[in-house]
Amino acid sequence: MSSNWKKEYEKRNLQRKISIWGISFSGVAVISILVYIGMLSVSLDQNCLGHFKRAADASTIETAETELRIGLDYLEKENLTTGYTSVLWKTPDEDIKFWYENIKSAKNELNSLPKNSSNMEKSNMLIKLRETLLDHGNKGSESITCPDGLSRYPNNLFFALSLMGSLIVLALFTGKLLNNL
Repeated sequence: MSSNWKKEYEKRNLQRKISIWGISFSGVAVISILVYIGMLSVSLDQNCLGHFKRAADASTIETAETELRIGLDYLEKENLTTGYTSVLWKTPDEDIKFWYENIKSAKNELNSLPKNSSNMEKSNMLIKLRETLLDHGNKGSESITCPDGLSRYPNNLFFALSLMGSLIVLALFTGKLLNNL
């Protein structure tokens, strides 16, 4: 009987070790995915959205044009000009093409403003640009208008499935470990 007990003990010990390794690897996968998603978001903020915010805050047409150009160049370089960031269905707030074209047309309007325009015309144009670039939330908060998930586009589905898969594997190994304690 002690031989059976020893085999059962070794079997449970091996299952615990496998579970701990599975938890470790899937935990690292979850953390890695989340860190990478965070890095993509920071990159979008630094290279595009931050410049759109500066354009919205600009006090001169020239400054606004410069900042818009930097952000638009990044969008074009990264091919973020068409598509939907949605994974399951297309919704208007996730339409990249509409958002991109709207910002591009705002820049074209700035460019078409005559150099000898009055201060009032320039001010009105900057106000219009600000309204185009910013969303106004609760309690007076402002944020850059941007389709949700743009930083992960076009790999939104990959990130969603990878994260969900890693979380499921993590839960399975955790359950297995708890069952073997």
